[in-house]
Amino acid sequence: MADEKLNLITRNLQEVIGEDRLKALLSERDVNLYWGTATTGKPHVAYFVPMTKIADFLKAGCKVTILFADLHAYLDNMKAPWELLEKRAQYYQEVIQSMLRTLGVPLEKLNFVKGTDYQLSRKYTLDVYKLSSLVTEHDARKAGAEVVKQASTPLLSGLLYPGLQALDEEYLDVDAQFGGVDQRKIFVYAEKYLPMLGYKKRIHLMNPMVPGLTEAGKMSASDEDSKIDILDSPESVKRKLKKAFCEPGNIERNGILSFCKYVLFPVNNELGIERKEEYGGNVTYNNYDDLEKAFEKQDVHPGDLKLSVQKALNKLLEPIRKDFEKPELKTLIAQAYPPPPKKGAALEEIVPSRLDLRVGKIISVEKHPDADSLFVETVDLGEEEPRTVVSGLAGLYPMEKLQDRVAVFMCNLKPVKMRGVMSQAMLMCASTTEAVEPLEPPSGSSPGERVYFEGHEEGQPDEKLNPKKKVWEKLQPDLSISNSLVAQWQECNMMTKLGNVTCPSLKKAPIK
Repeated sequence: MADEKLNLITRNLQEVIGEDRLKALLSERDVNLYWGTATTGKPHVAYFVPMTKIADFLKAGCKVTILFADLHAYLDNMKAPWELLEKRAQYYQEVIQSMLRTLGVPLEKLNFVKGTDYQLSRKYTLDVYKLSSLVTEHDARKAGAEVVKQASTPLLSGLLYPGLQALDEEYLDVDAQFGGVDQRKIFVYAEKYLPMLGYKKRIHLMNPMVPGLTEAGKMSASDEDSKIDILDSPESVKRKLKKAFCEPGNIERNGILSFCKYVLFPVNNELGIERKEEYGGNVTYNNYDDLEKAFEKQDVHPGDLKLSVQKALNKLLEPIRKDFEKPELKTLIAQAYPPPPKKGAALEEIVPSRLDLRVGKIISVEKHPDADSLFVETVDLGEEEPRTVVSGLAGLYPMEKLQDRVAVFMCNLKPVKMRGVMSQAMLMCASTTEAVEPLEPPSGSSPGERVYFEGHEEGQPDEKLNPKKKVWEKLQPDLSISNSLVAQWQECNMMTKLGNVTCPSLKKAPIK
């Protein structure tokens, strides 16, 4: 039993410091360990690498603590205020729990802790001072060399990081710390200095670093080309993987292959490659080594590998996406990662919150008296008086289907006369060369309810859009219908308080 647990704990690790201590401990009881992450950028799919190991730890009976290093995040040039870090810690917890549920592991022995739960205590602070009296500037800088931005005149906060992380092992009362191999120097630092404070050495478990989707480097939350967000849409995953570096026969610096090795195979135990019969037909690899050898010999084409990884990854992400369709979690995302502050008019022009979008009900519709291609609608928008809206839908959409229809209207365009009739708003539709469909608010929506875009809830619409600034013209090209028939701007869902705005059938159609 102890050997089985040891194999689970150590499989796919790059290095273990203290393996003899680990074996001895497992002969007596289960291991208590922790993994820490700073709550800064959004978690991306490379988080599946530590999560698959944490799944192994939980299956091996370990008690696992996940530390949200909010104090570390705050000290990172103080880029995020405490209120934001609190929301981000909540977001990280929800994402990690959802990822582990997707991996099918029990969560009873999983615990979450924030650094500020104990790192501001008197005893911990005293230990920081004690440590600072023992550690040289050289050792502190060397320990953080792989994880702290280096400078000729470094900030003291960067020199504090290794000591704080070392003390976490004692204050979380763990047997081991788990992390990436890029933290090895911090682990060695902890093994050297904790005994000087009278604390025991811990075991250190190190995962390999997964290369990004570019040629070199690890997958990074700050490099948009390198990372796939946990909540990216299937379309976004496809687009990013299509751009990924995957040179034929190159197995040394290949982020796609690395992701297969450290995520897909541990989770699924196989990977199927789909291809036409003339190119060898479908094939399933039951272990990573066989896939790597086939790719090196160019028996597997990069395009076929990318397609297979895309399907496997989207299957892995789909339950997580569904978890985050809950309104309270959508709100949490917007609070944890609000849009950047506006800096001048140039940026304001591309913010979709400037559009005054509302739910409206068409209470009457008739043909335009002087134009065969136009309908004239009377629309209840929750105001004292209904508005008149002229739409060019005659011959494209049945007039009877517009009667009593609840739809989405843009209400702050400059009113314009259309063949003698003043139009005071615009009916929002998905449109192709063959068909037009009005957007549909969620069932139960009422006239006057605000329509907004996910992540842009806080902005205020212009009272009237200035035609000279062409705000609508700059926003419109990024408005479209997703493959799941949700209206979006730059992959941010259009929604009301009741849910997403949708389209009946026109996938990938622009919104006009």
